[in-house]
Amino acid sequence: MSTYVYGIARAGQKLPDALAGIGEPPLPVRAVRAGQLVALVSDAPTELKPERRDLLAHQRVVIQAGGTGPVLPLRFGGVSPDDDTVTSVLAEHEESYLERLTELEGKDEFNVKASHLEEDVRATVLTGDPRLRSVQQDLRDAGGGTHAQKLAFGEMVAAAVAAREQADAVLVAEALRPYARAVRHGPEGTDWLANLSFLVAREDQEHFLEAVRGVHEQHTHLQVQVTGPLPPYSFAEVG
Repeated sequence: MSTYVYGIARAGQKLPDALAGIGEPPLPVRAVRAGQLVALVSDAPTELKPERRDLLAHQRVVIQAGGTGPVLPLRFGGVSPDDDTVTSVLAEHEESYLERLTELEGKDEFNVKASHLEEDVRATVLTGDPRLRSVQQDLRDAGGGTHAQKLAFGEMVAAAVAAREQADAVLVAEALRPYARAVRHGPEGTDWLANLSFLVAREDQEHFLEAVRGVHEQHTHLQVQVTGPLPPYSFAEVG
């Protein structure tokens, strides 16, 4: 039977007993050891689907194991042919995995997504651009202007908002970067202008969250959503 892998920890780390993994009923989690490392694994279900139940079970195993020390979390869906293959991988990458575990110790991941509040950002770009204000006033003086003039003005505003999106993506990253040990850019999306993951030491987390709140308070056209603390999925890759 294939082996499902949740994460990797140091072999000397005290791990919780009787962890329940994915599957219905939940499959028991066991440890596969190689040298100074241990992988948290279970049998892999015959059909592996990203259902909410199993996504939460995967997350729960990683979080509970991380309560006693750093864990390199694998993303949902990590399947190996068998335990022996897991052992071989641990042995092959032992040094780099140990280095990464040291780097992640005492740190968590926070994901920050920032987006524009449509009406607020429009007001912001109009306030900050004398040329746009002048065109807007000319249209008002002309009773609204022609259809072509309105269309051209709308395109000018849209271009200004797009430029502001790029500038604000940099602003968010630079405002929060001082409170994190590392930053990763996540997938782009149409619903946000910035999707960033920050690796934050636990002693810095209150300051980090204060900085997140400060971004919105100082830039009210921005909506900032923070999720965390999370297992450091975005920082587990070994280079």
